Amino acid sequence: MRILVLGAYGLIGLPLSRRLLEDGHSIVGLGRSRSRGKALLPEADWIGADLSVLKEASDWLPHLEAVDVVVNASGVLQGGLNRRVSDTQHSAIVALIQACETVGVERFVQISATGASEGATTEFFRSKGRADKAIQESGLSWTILRPGLVLSPQSYGGTALIRMLAAFPWVQPIFMADAQVQTVHVADVAQAVALSVAGELDRHDIDLVETKSHDLLDVVLAFRQWLGFAPPRHAWHVPSWLGWMTVQLADLAGWLGWPSALRSTSLTVLADGVRGNAADGTALHGASLRSLQASLQSLPSTRQERIAARLSLVYPVMVATLSLFWIVSGVIGVIRHEVALDVLSEVVPEGLSRLAVFGGSLADIIVGTMIAFRPTVRMGCAVSFVLGGAYLVASAWLTPTLWADPLGPMVKVFPALTLALAVAAMSEAR
Repeated sequence: MRILVLGAYGLIGLPLSRRLLEDGHSIVGLGRSRSRGKALLPEADWIGADLSVLKEASDWLPHLEAVDVVVNASGVLQGGLNRRVSDTQHSAIVALIQACETVGVERFVQISATGASEGATTEFFRSKGRADKAIQESGLSWTILRPGLVLSPQSYGGTALIRMLAAFPWVQPIFMADAQVQTVHVADVAQAVALSVAGELDRHDIDLVETKSHDLLDVVLAFRQWLGFAPPRHAWHVPSWLGWMTVQLADLAGWLGWPSALRSTSLTVLADGVRGNAADGTALHGASLRSLQASLQSLPSTRQERIAARLSLVYPVMVATLSLFWIVSGVIGVIRHEVALDVLSEVVPEGLSRLAVFGGSLADIIVGTMIAFRPTVRMGCAVSFVLGGAYLVASAWLTPTLWADPLGPMVKVFPALTLALAVAAMSEAR
């Protein structure tokens, strides 16, 4: 069969797409970046599109040619820059359902979430719940799958947050330590999708979770052991005020385009508990789904995973430091422009020196702002590298005495350029 998979290179979408290819199906993957999808899964055909703008049935018709089944593995945790939860998870899916009914698509598989309902406490769950209801009321053959915390080789979403927490040295910081979590291995989700595509689970609404429920602290400690980090000397229960302050900063970063897993939606979900009916999975597979420990044992735990976990801790600090370095540098240049003009006046005409001082300060602020926004961070790093190099060349030519300054103002540019290279190397869009 020819299957359209939404979010086909995501946390769940990529493993299940590979599973469906192994089963002999033809895959059409839909993701924000067609080139990224083609690189990750060249065996599939790819559509590059933003779900949030596909809100009419007519928008979907060109993408459903010869499609037999649709699998929705897409999702947006919380709104932010270019991320609209309701448009992506509800409006686009309702339009897709209508288009499927029009062209005669046989089956729709919806990957929802445990806790999703129209009356849920978060827009993430409410929009999923509204889409679930629309699917159930449609004329399609449908299956709704509700996984708990998905464990996958890929580090996205909630598992990325847990890996990051597990990488803290010496102590184990934890917020909402008693929150209840049930996990599921991504391969078990892919198996359920494969059965759904085959028509074995028509009109079933199924929770996919392991039998046992865990405290969040226990989950983080299990990840810590799996990654090969030393046991913590102390579990630091983060005060509520500090936890929520951190979350508010993460929400602010979301509006700059940074899709952090540490968002207010995440904490609301944890407060409600990531739990489901384990009997559903048992009935589906004939045995309990993989436990947390069994899932972790089946995932790779190598040097790469440890480095990635540690880098996830320092990466936000690196971005913020580099952005503020350039912005503050520009602001100081404007405030202390007289000092800069005095330095340049001996070698550059006054008009040109003013242009250099104020133009350079403005360029610094623009570069710092570019680095602060996720969509332009790589471009900002590239421009900062060129700009910093230009400053070094100009200073060596016009003001070589600055290189011998005891505070080393020019020498300190080199670490900033190195930091720009590091941030650019780590800033890979999903």
